[in-house]
Amino acid sequence: MAELQRLSAGCLALIVVLAGVSIKAQQVGDPATLIKEKLVSEIKLTKATAAHDDIVTAGDVIVLHKDGLMMCSSDSSYAFSNTYQNGVLSGNLNNRAKDAIKKFGFGKLPFGGGGSASDAAKNGCTSRKFVSGEKFWVTDIEIASDNSGIIISTFSDPYNNTRYYGEIKFPFADKHSVPPVDQEVKTVEEVLTVQPPDNSNQAGDNNSAPQNGAAPPQNGPAPAQNGPAPAPSGPAAPTSPAAAMAPIAPPPPPPDQPPAPPKTISVGQTRDVVIATWGQPSKDIKLSNKEILVYPDMKVTFVNGKVSDVQ
Repeated sequence: MAELQRLSAGCLALIVVLAGVSIKAQQVGDPATLIKEKLVSEIKLTKATAAHDDIVTAGDVIVLHKDGLMMCSSDSSYAFSNTYQNGVLSGNLNNRAKDAIKKFGFGKLPFGGGGSASDAAKNGCTSRKFVSGEKFWVTDIEIASDNSGIIISTFSDPYNNTRYYGEIKFPFADKHSVPPVDQEVKTVEEVLTVQPPDNSNQAGDNNSAPQNGAAPPQNGPAPAQNGPAPAPSGPAAPTSPAAAMAPIAPPPPPPDQPPAPPKTISVGQTRDVVIATWGQPSKDIKLSNKEILVYPDMKVTFVNGKVSDVQ
């Protein structure tokens, strides 16, 4: 009986220790999960259709900073796998070969007559290579199933009516430990970053007048004055009560005058009609045959110059 009590006490102590470890892990957070959460907080994901042939909801536009990103056409069953390691971005032919075997059956290659796994990888899909400076979307950010790295899913605009998709794996340098969050995020940013907002419509050129009555910028500091400021030229401001009164507001419209119709927007309207109704947007994002006008409380997506979606 005493031995049973000692075993029970030992089990209870072990349970308490394990519970403490679990609570501490929850408080600290899984390192790989923290990396994923950090990236998701910085990149607004795009939602694509299940067939990978169109965009449902547009996220952030992504700029590529390395050559060699491979993507498969949307009619492929598997995305093209890429790996970024030691500063080099390259297509992963081994993974492409595995994908081809999964699709066509173990030991069977899609083009018949034998062939190698490398041949299966190269011929398993219609592919396109993307180079530094090109833009695309990110549809998912996940942790590799074996916890060996972060995988980012990519999705392109149409090229000759074909969209492409792929994935980039950022393997952890040490398979037995996850790098710090900031270090891994910096590694990802070597390959892709979010395109900064386009403020050209708001800023205007250097010759345009500043908005909201702001004074034009000076090329240098204002010269110091050696004496009191000179009196302003021209007639003095009026001081009579009548001149100082605020202008009288116009009378309200007659009761029988109908109110102005509310501003509306509908699918199929042209870009010029939308801007004439709603004014200039705060952002204007242009990608291939698609354009997104961003207003303070909505986003208007155009395809071939006509409204296709309003959010």
